[in-house]
Amino acid sequence: MAHKPRRAEGSNLAFLDIMSCGLGAVILVFMLVKQSVDEAPAEIESLKNDISQLEQARDESQQRLDQIRQQLQQENIDIASLRQSLSSQRADLQARNEALAAASTTLDELKQSITGIKVPEKEDLVETQQVNEEQYLLGLKIEGSRIAILLDASASMTNEKLIDIIKTKSGSDQNKRNAPKWQRTQRVLSWMLARLPQNSEVLVMAYNEEAKQLGGKGWMSASSESAGSIIREASGLVPTGATNLQKGLNAIKSFSPSSVYVITDGLPTQGESRFKSLNPFSDCSSLTGTAKTISGECRKRLFQQTIKESGSFGAQVDVILLPIEGDPEAAYQYWLWAASQRGIVISPASNWP
Repeated sequence: MAHKPRRAEGSNLAFLDIMSCGLGAVILVFMLVKQSVDEAPAEIESLKNDISQLEQARDESQQRLDQIRQQLQQENIDIASLRQSLSSQRADLQARNEALAAASTTLDELKQSITGIKVPEKEDLVETQQVNEEQYLLGLKIEGSRIAILLDASASMTNEKLIDIIKTKSGSDQNKRNAPKWQRTQRVLSWMLARLPQNSEVLVMAYNEEAKQLGGKGWMSASSESAGSIIREASGLVPTGATNLQKGLNAIKSFSPSSVYVITDGLPTQGESRFKSLNPFSDCSSLTGTAKTISGECRKRLFQQTIKESGSFGAQVDVILLPIEGDPEAAYQYWLWAASQRGIVISPASNWP
């Protein structure tokens, strides 16, 4: 009987242990709940901040997306415009290529037609070994139905420098014929005769203090025989004496030429009129035979008087002016005369012809 109370006491202790354990658990739960309740407001505030930041990021992303869409839309418009411009340029390029192809075809046809043209070869009346064999030089062309050539055969036609002219005057006739400018004058005459038009007529008049026709009398047909006889007689001339242009003009005037070509080197030094009675020559004693020289001013007056007295005979006048020292007015005065007669003046290079 003594042991039974002990079992009841042990049971109570166990119950107390269980109760104490349960109370501890309750207290632990209470503490955990209390701790969670205390920390909830801070956590909510943190969540609210996170949500706010996410919403702000969402808005910014949406705004950026809208900007990208607008930019993409504008780029699509630009691409469409560029495509349209490129299409237009391609169409223009195609049109240009077609036009170029048409022009190339036309050019080929023209080349073929030009190649097929037979150019008549003009045989020179005189065979020459000269260069520069063109039909015309600086606008000078030998043309006309009746061609008169005036050849200056005065003493100045031997050389370009006055001192050399003076030296040649005292030399032999052969030296005068072989003088460099006179030899060039012969080549100029040959060049012109070689290019006479077919079916034309020619007359060559040499002049110094007198006038003399070369090769025959009157008009001569443009043939190798006529040209040869003119050249042979010209090669036998001796350049000497004064330059009387009026003698030459008066000699050809009665033949009524259609074209006149003058080969000379300067203004005349002698004339036909009684210059002493003309007022413009009152101070030009050289024209009356009382002096051996003539001034440039008097030569100009003499030329103008010569043209005035010779008159216009309806022919075109071209002048080939060879060089000489001390006659600066020659080019201008001859230019005025030639221009009034529908002609030209050329002063060719030293290597022509």
